Amino acid sequence: MRKKIIAGNWKMNATKDEAVTIVNGIISNYSDYGLSENKIVVVASPFPYIHYCASMFAKFPNLVAAAQNCSEYEKGAYTGEVSAEIIASLYVEYVIIGHSERRQYFKETDEQLLLKINQAQNHNLIPIFCVGETLETRDNNKHFEFVKEQLENAIFKVNENDIKNCVIAYEPIWAIGTGVTASPAQAQEMHAFIRKEISAKFNGETAKEMSILYGGSVNAANAAELFECADIDGALVGGASLKVDDFSTIIKAMK
Repeated sequence: MRKKIIAGNWKMNATKDEAVTIVNGIISNYSDYGLSENKIVVVASPFPYIHYCASMFAKFPNLVAAAQNCSEYEKGAYTGEVSAEIIASLYVEYVIIGHSERRQYFKETDEQLLLKINQAQNHNLIPIFCVGETLETRDNNKHFEFVKEQLENAIFKVNENDIKNCVIAYEPIWAIGTGVTASPAQAQEMHAFIRKEISAKFNGETAKEMSILYGGSVNAANAAELFECADIDGALVGGASLKVDDFSTIIKAMK
């Protein structure tokens, strides 16, 4: 049975005091979330707080910490980088790889992203691999082709056993942080396409079991409608994950 996952991506936000307030707020509402082995909340804070998050969440089953990125290198003289090995040693369970902001601002390539996926899996981290098209690509009706290429050039290069321990997040670039959200029909259409591609590349059972999240201005008002779609298994939440009440509402909307 595939997992329902609500993942909060704080991006480069929150001072230490703000981080403590958010974490305490998430924990205070824990009993309302209805979490289980098949419904998980993931929090991706900035690097300085990931061990704090992991430690605070340790007593709360199925509430776990994530990193927003990892290095493609194992270890060594790479100033400023953080390896998957280091992240895993902090009791973190997930790592976001290939977010559009990393691709755009830091020019991360498909080749780098595959190396990051491999590093993550070598250290038992679960990659949340992001894909998504620009508005121009969608307007030119090439969004399916674009997303398929992103899949094929990176995450589809892992083997059949390893793909089962990955999560895919569809984040249309035109909806990230813009306040514009893909309609449930648009999101469902792409999620169904991604699941079909997983089935074609690997097998139907793997496609059925993999979690595919939607990201792109998910908020307390639109989450429930998005989660009614058959192939949407949760969300990668940006700005709303910094607001405890909104994030809690989104978590509770996932049944």
